[in-house]
Amino acid sequence: MRLVQLTVPTGRRETILETLDERGIDYVVTDEDSNRDYTAVVYFPLPSPAVEAVLDELQEAGIDEDAYTVVVDAETVVSRRFESLREEYENGDVESDRISRQELQAEAESLTPTFAVYAIMTVISSVVATAGLLLDSPAVVVGSMVIAPLIGPALGASVGTVIDDEDLFFESLRYQIIGVVLAIAAAAIFAWMVRVTNIVPPGLSIGDVDEISERLAPDLLSLAIALGAGVAGIISIATGTSVALVGVMIAAALIPPAAAAGIAIAWGQPSAAIGSTVLVLVNVLSVNLAGLLTLWYAGYRPENLFSLGPTEERVRRRVVGLGVIVLVFTVFLGAITYSSFAVASFEENARSEAELLLDDEAFAQYQLLEFEVIMDQDYPFQSPERVILTIGGAPEEPPPELADALHERINQHAESSVDVEIRYIGLVERETA
Repeated sequence: MRLVQLTVPTGRRETILETLDERGIDYVVTDEDSNRDYTAVVYFPLPSPAVEAVLDELQEAGIDEDAYTVVVDAETVVSRRFESLREEYENGDVESDRISRQELQAEAESLTPTFAVYAIMTVISSVVATAGLLLDSPAVVVGSMVIAPLIGPALGASVGTVIDDEDLFFESLRYQIIGVVLAIAAAAIFAWMVRVTNIVPPGLSIGDVDEISERLAPDLLSLAIALGAGVAGIISIATGTSVALVGVMIAAALIPPAAAAGIAIAWGQPSAAIGSTVLVLVNVLSVNLAGLLTLWYAGYRPENLFSLGPTEERVRRRVVGLGVIVLVFTVFLGAITYSSFAVASFEENARSEAELLLDDEAFAQYQLLEFEVIMDQDYPFQSPERVILTIGGAPEEPPPELADALHERINQHAESSVDVEIRYIGLVERETA
């Protein structure tokens, strides 16, 4: 529910009140004596879905942009006529649940802080995320998402497009570009400082840190996070519900991979930053695409009907453009996903071959204790580099035929030659007296 406070321009009082009467809207009028060009202020309650339609009709009746309108939340309205309005506008579809176009625009603008605050908070969140990744601490990474100020620009571009506010669109676009650059640069600088000052072990391999490695080689499931965040974010602000948790979700799609890209650059492995950088870009674009489609489906249109045609064409062009770019990046992520699947298949097949060989009668006295596949560092398309098998058996050295057979069988499932390392542990059994 909303309470609308509307200034009445000189000469428009009767027209506005007649419009409200025709709509069956209860109102209260107070005279205005501030020596301005207004004769009164009218107050009236509305169901949230009715705000946009009523304000548009009042504007047609003579409310120009120089007059001001205030829309605030109303906790309770007791009125039979109000219940009739609610039944008229709240019919259970998507459009009846959304806030007005005017409120949406104000909400989108309010979610974007000043540039100085935005830049500082983005840098801080990136630094915290970098520390969390290097510590391999999911809790710290989540904390970095909470303080990231990304939700406003991420959703503002979509809002600006559908309501024909190009200033809002370009401002949000500029914020997003600067935010991504700042996040990666801050992460790279901080990670480099951490490395040269030996705060982390000198021989640390970023591929051995789970929180980092999973973002250096992302897969298609990462795309679902961004699409879900875009839809959830738009639904949150369009229905007037809290966007705080959705902001964390959007930050989850952007800040950690940006920090991982910065770490890879600081470690002198720019090729390792490719996967995480692509993930950042595809997530940014997916959030915008999902938000744009959700807003248009929810029924948001520009205020000026003469702008409807150009706006529809603009939305169509941007949806197609975003869709094509996201599709290209999706193919790239799909290739990484397939590479990961191939590695997992190799590991499973290699383990099975080792177990089958040791089940053979000729090698029945040996048993497989551990099996490990060592990957190369060619991110984002990694491949097996070495297989380490730990085998237990009699104290005597195993025959060379065992090593040859394991090497041959394991390499049957590898696309390129893989080294096979066998570690033998002599097992001695002693019977109790």
